[in-house]
Amino acid sequence: MGTTTAPARSDRAQAIHERHPGLALTVIATAQLMVILDVTVVNIALPHIKTDLGFSQTGLVWVLNSYTLVFGGLLLLGGRSGDLFGRRRMFVIGVSLFALASLLGGFAPDKGFLLAMRALQGVGGAIASPTALALVTTTFEEGAPRNRAFGVYAAVTGAGAAIGLILGGVLTDYLSWRWVFFVNAPIGLALALIAPRVLPESERRANVHLDVPGAVTSTLGLTSLVYGFIHAASDGWSDPVTLAAFGSAAVLLAVFVVIEARTRQPLMPLHLFRNRTRVGSYVVMLIVGAAIFAMFFFLTQYVQEVKGFSPLKAGFAFLPVSAVIVVVAQIASRLVARVGPRPLIALGAFFVGSGLLWLSRLTVTSSYTGHVLPAIMVVATGMGLIFVPITLGAVTGVAPDESGIASAMLNVGQQVGGTLGVSALVTVFSTGFADDVRQQLTQMAAAGRAPAPTGQLPQPVFAHAFTHGAGLAFTFGALFMAVALVAAVSLIRTPATRPVPEPTG
Repeated sequence: MGTTTAPARSDRAQAIHERHPGLALTVIATAQLMVILDVTVVNIALPHIKTDLGFSQTGLVWVLNSYTLVFGGLLLLGGRSGDLFGRRRMFVIGVSLFALASLLGGFAPDKGFLLAMRALQGVGGAIASPTALALVTTTFEEGAPRNRAFGVYAAVTGAGAAIGLILGGVLTDYLSWRWVFFVNAPIGLALALIAPRVLPESERRANVHLDVPGAVTSTLGLTSLVYGFIHAASDGWSDPVTLAAFGSAAVLLAVFVVIEARTRQPLMPLHLFRNRTRVGSYVVMLIVGAAIFAMFFFLTQYVQEVKGFSPLKAGFAFLPVSAVIVVVAQIASRLVARVGPRPLIALGAFFVGSGLLWLSRLTVTSSYTGHVLPAIMVVATGMGLIFVPITLGAVTGVAPDESGIASAMLNVGQQVGGTLGVSALVTVFSTGFADDVRQQLTQMAAAGRAPAPTGQLPQPVFAHAFTHGAGLAFTFGALFMAVALVAAVSLIRTPATRPVPEPTG
């Protein structure tokens, strides 16, 4: 019947892991890094993609959104698939699919093919990302080994965006935009070949069935929700399509909750939300995602459009973010066992909010070393403090056969939060930008210096208006983090290292 091969291979992988646990962690962290940095590594290459494939300025955003939409919509299903069918197996499937789609995307002859491959990347990422986090939970013993593993995982997650900017700048400047996709192929192939040798397989549940109604309603509901945020950023919050997307999401997700409450084998067990610390972790992650994604979105444009940085120089401008997150995350992984998650998360939220408030004071003449650099290092310190305890708070105490869905919920919070944050703060930015342009043009006309009607704003006018709008967005991002601080203090109670066992029924 061929039933001995997989267990034998899993036993060998378990033995290798026990002798060399760093190999397993390297495989998991590399997969997470590949998925996380994808958005920013592609972001740097967008101008070149636009020129080569003939995207319009408004259509170009779908190079990002086609990935985000599918990734966010399938995260719950991807996380649960590892619980039901084996985490190592689904991990290999996820990274292989992601790598294949990346390779094909690099060869894209036209817009439609590239967008299709970006959507397929989203499918692979939605399987690989939550499965990778669940593998950390189940592969490393609770206590110091798991805390150290989460320290590495959190550092990779937090630093991925900044690393993506650097890598994107290097590949785009020296090779071609196509290499931001090609680079994933050998990484994914190596991970798919090594994973079965170093990662033990989780035990698959007998007589299980996939909650198909729950899978359909959650996927469609999350997809509608993410699409609503994406559409709001470009067409406004009162647009009929935006309202229809949010309405559909509300109905579908409400039906999903009803289904989960009644089915015997739910896609998302509702008892996971009985733990206040876990709920607090999800809420804080959603808010942090909103603030941080928006920070990178506006700041990368500021250093290039206002300060004149090249793509490569812009990428290296964010290198300190990665370095600080890596160092602070390792410190947090040691402190969390002593003080619990709440003080670290609250302090991290304070640092992130303070850094964003500092960035809100940017002007056209602000220097990188005197203003941008110290502010983003404060933000990075806060991110490093948050990621380890928030991950522990979300997945510690969860039954092994539910760690995948608990991990997926954390990813959902970050992804939906990021989409929400960019959409909401783009609206704030656009309002501030338009008001500042109107004010500047009125003043110039009164002084007899009205610019010629060329259809483009003079660079000084654009730079001043952009900085003004971004400053307002950073201010609102700081307010987001104030809410995260309140959520951390009021909801997160249970020490991450001493969980109370929960029922699985």
